[in-house]
Parts: sequence; C-alpha cells; structure tokens
Amino acid sequence: MENKEKFNLEFKLEVSKTFLKTVSAYANYNDGVIVFGVDDDGEIIGIENATEESLRIENMVNDSIVPVPIFEIKIKKADNNKIIVLEVKKGKDTPFYYQGKAYKRANTSTVEVDRFELRRLSMEGLNVDYEERKASSQNLSFAALEELLKEKVGIEKINLDILRTLNLFSKEGYYNIAGELLADKNEVDFSGIDIIKFGKNINKILYRETIANESLLVQFDRAIKIFEQYYQYEEIDGYDRIKRELIPKEAFREALANAIVHRVWDINSYIQISMYEERIEINSPGGLPAGISKEEYLNGNISVLRNPIIAGVFYRLNIIEKFGTGIARINEEYIHSISKPNFDISENRIRIILPVTEFDKLDLSKEEVLVYGLLKEEVELTRKEIDSKTGFDKSKTLRVINNLIEKNIIEKTGSGVAVTYKVK
Repeated sequence: MENKEKFNLEFKLEVSKTFLKTVSAYANYNDGVIVFGVDDDGEIIGIENATEESLRIENMVNDSIVPVPIFEIKIKKADNNKIIVLEVKKGKDTPFYYQGKAYKRANTSTVEVDRFELRRLSMEGLNVDYEERKASSQNLSFAALEELLKEKVGIEKINLDILRTLNLFSKEGYYNIAGELLADKNEVDFSGIDIIKFGKNINKILYRETIANESLLVQFDRAIKIFEQYYQYEEIDGYDRIKRELIPKEAFREALANAIVHRVWDINSYIQISMYEERIEINSPGGLPAGISKEEYLNGNISVLRNPIIAGVFYRLNIIEKFGTGIARINEEYIHSISKPNFDISENRIRIILPVTEFDKLDLSKEEVLVYGLLKEEVELTRKEIDSKTGFDKSKTLRVINNLIEKNIIEKTGSGVAVTYKVK
C-alpha cells in the first residue's frame, strides 16, 4: 500500500463524518480511495471491529451522499492489523452532494466547489458541456473557418452539413456556443485574448491589443503575428538572410492553442499574454480539467478535453496534433536550450512561461556558466560536490545555484541532506 496521500488517495485514522466530503469529491471528479486505520503519515494503526465499522461506513454513504455514488468497501489485513478500504467511482449524475454542498479534491485536501464549478458539474450531469449550449446569436457567418477548411481539408464551400459534422450546429437546429466562438463575430463575453508587450520593465508598455468578439481562428492567427513581430528577426550571414527566433515559434503556437482549447469559457477573464524581453507568459482562465492531476498534465501524454468540439475543429485544421501532446511538444522545442519552459498551475489558472533560448540573453555570469556546465556533464550533484569541483565556498555556491534556479535553468530535488541539483 502507498504510504503517501495524493489527490485520489486519502488516509483516515478512524471513521468520522469528515470522510464524506471526500466521497462527494471522488464521485464528482475522479475515482478515489479512502483507507481507514492509517494515520496521515501512512503508518498502519488498524481498525477495531472492522466488520461493524465497514457496515457503518456503508450506511453513512447511503444516507448522506445525494445521489448515492457507486462504491465498494473491503476489509484487508496489513501489518497484522485490519484496515478498511473504501473505493469510490466517478459518477455520471453529477453533482454529488454532502449536506447540500459539492466537493472536489485540491491536491491532498478536499474543498467545496464554487458556483461556476457547480454549474459545470450540473451540466456534466445532464451530459452537456458549456460549448454545447445554445448560442446567444443565431445569425452567424464562417468565412475564416471556410478559408481554413478549403486550405487544410479541401472543401469547396462551407454549409450546414459540414457545420453539423463539426458539431457546431446541433441536431436540434441551432448553433451552439462552440459554433459562435468559431464564427466570424461572436457575443460571448470575455472570449478574447489580451496581449501586452513590455519594454525594459513593466512600467514601459510598448504595445497592447485586445482581440475579442472575433473567431478563435482569427484570434489565434493575430496573436501569432504579434509574436513574430517581437520575437523573430533576420540576421545577415554572408549573402544569406537567416531567420532567427528568440523564443521557439512552435512552442508559442502549442502554448496558445493549449490555452484556447482547454480554457474555461464561462469565467469573466481573457486569455492573457504578457510579453517581456526575456520571456512570454500565457495565462489561461481555469485550472486543470476535472479528473486530471498536475503530474499527469505535465508528464503524461493524456488529455481530458474540457472543450471537445473546439478541440476537434483545431485538430481537423492541423492547429493541434494528437490530443494531450502539447506540453511534450513545448518541452521538445527547448531540448537543446539552457533555459526551459515553466508551468504554473493553480486552481483557477494555468500559466505557461516560455523563456528566450539565446544564451547571451540569459546574462549568465562566469560562475553560473561553470556550474551549469558541471551539472550538464554530471547530470546531478550535491552542493558539496559543486563546492569541490568549482573551488567555491558554501555561500558562493548557494548564491550561484539560487540564481540558476530563479532563471529556471536548474532545479532542486530531494530534501535535507539528500538535496541534489540538476539541469531542468
């Protein structure tokens, strides 16, 4: 048995009503397990009268969670003690309430969902995504979509049959919100992209543009053009003009497409793109889709699609490739770069940070270059090993290491005496 709690595993030393919030969270979002008879540190203490207590757990779930979720209770033996394992399945009839409130997991904690999330759970329970709802405007045109379909798919002219195939026009005979977002003009609030380019500091604004109430395809294309204006340039090499990039264009494309496809559309916030001299930050409203952990988002080629209709159109137009590979493709663009992208994930936002890739733009000192070179060769070193190889004293090594961590070039792993450092 695992000895550490995580988003889909919780330990309870004894049976009390507090576990019912977690049952609500698992039923609403993802399968999960609650183990009784184990303390917060993962130490097995055991449960007395396990048979009676398991029956009490069953009655508490049946009496307290509305509607009743799918669950299973098992009594197991561990370290000569009996423990109770409660397995809860994600349900279809969301939201699942405990005492009139719905819950979700936030890492290893269980918290009440806000009213926006409760609305999404209600729509999910009705098997309706937000993008499937009827659009506020039914007088829509699709010139931008038609042009791309001609180029990428080879259609001659867009019509209702094609729009039905793309799931933008429902079988009930109306355009949905996905259709409106991809139409030439839309009335969806906060459906745009806010772009700002800073100079040497945030007090100096070189350019600002808010792209709104236009097709997501037009917004995507316009943001790419602004990126090219500031982060691409030509360099003369002999008789040749060579195009250079301060930040990989493909990484920016992937990050932008990821923000559009996976953002939450019923939050009053634009996608925000902040452009600095040394980096770009792309902020997407809404945290991770339900049922996916931060680790899975960053490391696994999986995707829980929050907006499957919009994602499907972007896929057909070759704007995105296989679902779920966006983060891996961003990282691949930086595989030979000293600086690496960073991913900041919170409950209400996903921020992707793309640093410049040119070495001189990083402004590394000689000491930082030396430590970076050592870590690149050795893969992983302790601080004392870096002291020994560089001849630095402890304070100087720590100063250089912290500078490299702040520049997102190296990372710290482990804790206490087991701390090591490696290139990101």
